[in-house]
Amino acid sequence: MKILITGICGFVGSSLAEFLLERREGLAIWGIDNLMRPGSEINRRKLQRLGVTFNHGDIRSASDFESLPAVDWVIDAAANPSVLAGLSGGASSRQLAEHNLTSVVNVLEFCKSCKAGLLLLSTSRVYSIPALLALPLRNEDNAYALDDTAFLPPGVSSLGLSTDFSTGAPISLYGSTKLASEAIALEYGEAFGFPVWIDRCAVLAGAGQFGTPGQGIVSYWINAHLRHRPLRYIGFDGTGKQTRDVFHPRDLGALLDAQIATGRQGGQRIYNAGGGRVNAMSLAALTAWCDTRFRPHRPESDLQPRPYDIPWLIMDGQRAERDFGWRAEVPLECIFDEIALHAERNPEWLEWSGA
Repeated sequence: MKILITGICGFVGSSLAEFLLERREGLAIWGIDNLMRPGSEINRRKLQRLGVTFNHGDIRSASDFESLPAVDWVIDAAANPSVLAGLSGGASSRQLAEHNLTSVVNVLEFCKSCKAGLLLLSTSRVYSIPALLALPLRNEDNAYALDDTAFLPPGVSSLGLSTDFSTGAPISLYGSTKLASEAIALEYGEAFGFPVWIDRCAVLAGAGQFGTPGQGIVSYWINAHLRHRPLRYIGFDGTGKQTRDVFHPRDLGALLDAQIATGRQGGQRIYNAGGGRVNAMSLAALTAWCDTRFRPHRPESDLQPRPYDIPWLIMDGQRAERDFGWRAEVPLECIFDEIALHAERNPEWLEWSGA
C-alpha cells in the first residue's frame, strides 16, 4: 500500500507516518511539506531515517503534485491550525483560505486522478460558538463541566459533542475553512467514486509537538511553565477553567488505520475523535500538574476575552467506537509525562518552535 501525507513535517503528519509504518507491513509513505513551520526540518530528518520519501512542495500549488506517484490513500494533515488565523499573527484571511481550502481542492483533484481514498483531518472548531457559549456549565474541580441536569440542545450529552451539534456561524474564519473543506471533500468523493473519511479532531498533544500559544497549547504550556516563561489565563474570569479534551496522535493513527481497512460504502463519513471526558483538562488543572512536576509558577489573569474563545468543548467519540471499535487509549497523564520529559531534554524547544 502507498500513502501520501500532506503536511508530513508537522507534528501530526510526522507522528502519523511513524505510527503507520510500525502498524502496517509493506507500507510505503510519501510526504509533501513546504517547511514553513519553524522546527519542521527536525521532523524531515527523522522521516528520512524512517524511509519516508519526502517532496518539498506546497499543496496550494497544483503543479507541485505533478512529481508525486499514484497512491492508494491521502492523509491531509496540512493546515493552518490556529483558531485566530486570519485575524492576527503571520497569516492573512486570504492566506488562511489558501492554506485550508484552496489546497484541499488540489488534494481532491490528486485523489480523483489516481482514485485514492482521502482521510481529511478536520477540527472540533467547526462547531457553533454561540451554541457552545449557551451550554449550561458548572464549576467543578477548577474546571468548567457540562451541567447535564439542565436542558441540553441536540448533539450534546454528558459524553460531549456529537457530530449532530450545531455548526451554525460564527465558528471562526479557521473553522469555516475546515467546514467548507469537509463539504467539498464529500462532494468530490461522491462525484468521482473514491472513499472519503473526515475526522474532527480534539486537541492533539504529545512529545515533539511544536508549542506556541496559538498552536500546540499543551506543549507550549508545559515548556513555558518549566522555564518560568510568562503564562496567561485569558478571559472567563482569568481563572483558567476553560476545558478541552486531549488525545495522542498515535490514537488518531489507530482510527485512520481502521478507516483505511474498512470497505464500507456510504453511511456515516464524519466522526468526532478526541480523548473524551476521561482525557479532559482545564488550563488550571494543567498548571497544577506542572506545579507538582516542576515547581510552582503562577499564570497571570487577563480578563480581556479573545475572539472565538470558548469555555468548554469535549468530543463524544461513541460513533467511532461503534463503527471501528475505536477509543483513545493513551491516558492524559502519559501525554503530559512524555511532553515534560521532552521539554527537560530540549531546553530550546520553544525557540525551535517559533514561540
